[in-house]
Formats: sequence, C-alpha cells, structure tokens
Amino acid sequence: MIPSTRGAKQYAKARKRRYLKAQERLERDRRQAQQAAEALEQALHDLGLPENLVAEMEGRLRSQQKLLGKIVGMMFPPLFGCRTNTELCRVRGWDKNLPLHLLGALPKRSWLKRLRRLGMEVLVPLWRYAASKSAATRSRWQWTWVGDDSVFKKYGEQLSLVGTWWSGQEHRVLSGIDGVLLVVVVGDGKLVVPVDFAIRRPDPAGPGAPCRDKLHWLQVMLDGRLAAFRRRGVALPPPMVVADSWFSDSKLMRHVATTYESTLLVEGKSTYVFVLPDGRPVKGSDLQQRSDWPWRESPQVPGVRYARLRATSPTYGAVTIIIVKEPRADQYYVMCLETDISAPRLMRAWKRRSRIEYCFRTLKHLLATGACQVHSEDAYYGHLVLRLMGCLVLFYTSRVICQGRLTMEEIIFSLKHYWRFVDSEALELKALSQRMDEKAA
Repeated sequence: MIPSTRGAKQYAKARKRRYLKAQERLERDRRQAQQAAEALEQALHDLGLPENLVAEMEGRLRSQQKLLGKIVGMMFPPLFGCRTNTELCRVRGWDKNLPLHLLGALPKRSWLKRLRRLGMEVLVPLWRYAASKSAATRSRWQWTWVGDDSVFKKYGEQLSLVGTWWSGQEHRVLSGIDGVLLVVVVGDGKLVVPVDFAIRRPDPAGPGAPCRDKLHWLQVMLDGRLAAFRRRGVALPPPMVVADSWFSDSKLMRHVATTYESTLLVEGKSTYVFVLPDGRPVKGSDLQQRSDWPWRESPQVPGVRYARLRATSPTYGAVTIIIVKEPRADQYYVMCLETDISAPRLMRAWKRRSRIEYCFRTLKHLLATGACQVHSEDAYYGHLVLRLMGCLVLFYTSRVICQGRLTMEEIIFSLKHYWRFVDSEALELKALSQRMDEKAA
C-alpha cells in the first residue's frame, strides 16, 4: 500500500472515530437535558409551586389556561434558549405583554408572603425530621442564618426603587436596585433556602426622614421569621447569624445577643481598634497582617490555622476575635460579642456565609435578574421574588433530587442548549428536533 493511501485511510478512520464520539457526546447531553427537565419538574411539584402559585395567579388573571409553563418561563428564560422575558414571548409565540401581566398579577405584599411561606414549608418539615434524631444527626443539620445585600444593575429613573448604591462585587457605585436577602443554610450547604427579601428605597431628596437601611431591614426580617416559627409551634435553638462587615453594627449585635441569646458573627474591618487583656492596643490591620499570634489547629477545620483572642472594643465592648489563616488566601479575622462557642464552630458557620453568594450568582448570571423591563413596583417585586423561587428550585433540584450529580450550572447549560430535544408537557417543552436529521438539529 502506498503511503498516501495508508494516510488517507488513517485519516478517514480518525474522522469516523471523532464523529462517533461527537454523536455519543450529543446523545449524552440530550439525556442529561431530559434528566434535568424531569428533575426540575419534580422539584416544582415537591415544593408546591404548581398547586399554590399557579392557582393564585390564575384567579387574579381570571385565566382558565394552565400557567405553570409560562411561570417557569418567567423564572428561567435561559432554559428556553432566551435571555429576557420579551425574547421568550417572541420565541414561544406568547403575548408580548404576558411578563407584565404575570409579574404584576399579585401585589408586592402577596409576592413576599409567597416567598416567606415557601421558605417555612421547606424548613419546618426539615426541622421536625432532624429534631427526632440523635445529637450527631442534629449537628449535621444545623441552621445558619445568613444576611447580605446586592445591587442589581438598572439604569434610568424607574419608579422609586432605583438609586445609586455601592457594589462590593464591582468596588464602585452603581445605579440599580439594592436588595437585602435573608437565607437559611442547612448543614454545610445541603440546602440554601431564601426566607425573606426586601428592596431598599433610596433616601428621598429634600426634607423627610431617611428610609430604612439594611441594618434595620436585617433586624426586621430576622425578627419576623423567628416569630413565624414560634407561631407554628417550632422551638428553634438560639440562631447563629452570619453577615459581612457591612452589618457589623453594635446595636444590631446587641439586639441579637439580648433578644435571642445568640451570636451575630461578622467580618472585622482594618480600621477597628481593640485592647487585648494585657493592655496592648491593636488595630484591625494588625490582625489581618501580623503573624505572631498563638496559632492553633483543629481536625474540625483541616488545613486551617486560627488564633482565638479576647479583647475590648470602645464600640462593641467585650468581644471574641478569631484570626483565620488559610492556604493560598489572605489572612482575615471575624468577630462577635464575647461568647463561649468554640472557634472551630464559629469558623464553620462563617464558611457557610459564602453560600449566599451562590444565590446572587444564580440570580444575576444564570437567571439574568437584570433583564427586567416592567414598569410597576409590584412587577419588580414579582420579577425578583420569582427568580428567588427559581433559585430555590435549582438548589433543591441539584442538591436533593440529583444528589449533587448535576450542578445548577449544568442544569441551566444543558436545558439552554438542548431544550429542543426535551419533552415535558408540564413545562410546555416539546422535543421539536427529535426526529430530525442530526445535522439539521
């Protein structure tokens, strides 16, 4: 056989192998998309959204048609191959005013009530399940209350919700809507459940009292949710509350300590000043940079060194400081009012604070929260609350139903790119390209 013929056959065989591998990958991605759609539909039924939310909105809209697919479309436009709700209506052949009608069907009080009730319906059975188990099982199902705020970019003077806010993610002032979110992290991230949400209003121009800031919002949301648990006969232990340095307010920390006999753990700033028991003054920058501290190690937090200090602050009084040094990370410290809780437990609780970032990342990037073109305050609340519900559905799907085999990113990606091959009657998805030629599909 001449070399040219041998090389041509080898090239043909290699091309055939690549084609077969591409076909196998395509079939695998299609199966994963179908699995994600079925898991998503099951999560919607498990969380009670089809029975409750659809019926309530149908009554408001006086509509007899099934709205579950359209509501899911409002939650997850990327799942339908679209980025905005307007594009979704154009692709699916829906009325272009459908997003405004659906999102504005309920007043903002009803949207927030729906979100709070959904959080309670998810958390109360989990608590009653764990309360009947052993102490070791209950320790794995501990709850951590996490509060944080984030800015959703919006330009232009839209209603009275859009203002200028400092964004910690982008380190600059942005024009947009500032939302304050309270979530409960179950265990070390088994489930993240949003339990309350609020939109901060910009301070009015001219004379008038300033609007409620995020410190007051966090206190009001925490008090309201814990009172709701008491009304349901659920006696929770003292809550562990975690927040970033923006919530390090002495009044809020005292309120949590005196009202609930609990701890508010926050990250310290470099400008804080403390006095150690031996009389030495230290600044927060010293705690973040110096290395001459009594370092310890614990098997509960492997690979992490920490130092526990007791100090006095002119603002907070007696405090407990935990200096943390992790591999390949900057040294930092967290603080709370004086407590006997062990340092490893405080560090594990602080690690759960990052779980709220998954919510904001899902809202901003995966669910495209900023793509909202409605023109009423109720519709804005509906837009953001629906996305929060969608975030909970994604968490529940990936962590509970799929048991970590599919992540939120994989679910979004597979359904976004292969929705034409997915068959789901409830979500109004039909396998449009199932019988088409592979190249045409």
